[in-house]
Amino acid sequence: MKWVFIIFMALYAAALFLLAVGTFGWFGQEQDPLSGVFLMPLGLPWNILADRMGLAGPGAVILAPAINASILYWLWKR
Repeated sequence: MKWVFIIFMALYAAALFLLAVGTFGWFGQEQDPLSGVFLMPLGLPWNILADRMGLAGPGAVILAPAINASILYWLWKR
């Protein structure tokens, strides 16, 4: 379970980095509204639940994978 958590956190960090690059136009990249698309599958099902509760927005999309990361961490340490 340790490796699953480490791989998930690496994917989460990479997705956050790509979001920042696409949002702020770093490294000569054009600003792209779809730069956060890689966070969506990492945050399932929490981003769908947040959308149905009316909490949709960038904060929910960014923090939804953190819930899955905390669950994986709990399973690893259990």
